[in-house]
Amino acid sequence: MKTQTINISIPKSLLEKIDKQAETEARSRSELIREVTRRYIENMEEWQSLREYGREVAKKMGIKSEEDVNRLVHEYRHGR
Repeated sequence: MKTQTINISIPKSLLEKIDKQAETEARSRSELIREVTRRYIENMEEWQSLREYGREVAKKMGIKSEEDVNRLVHEYRHGR
């Protein structure tokens, strides 16, 4: 894996938490930050995928507003 060194500013209190967690997991600070960053990006990509899926489903169902969603939920809950 090719790496590049970067400089970032982190509040001291957060850095202390990072170092404590890294020590708990027997990792380096860099390993922990890489893993956290990787997981954050994967999580955001998954949420983006879910939002896109939701938009597709809403379009197929003719849902154009939050009012449409509320109406459908109300109809479902009241058996219509």
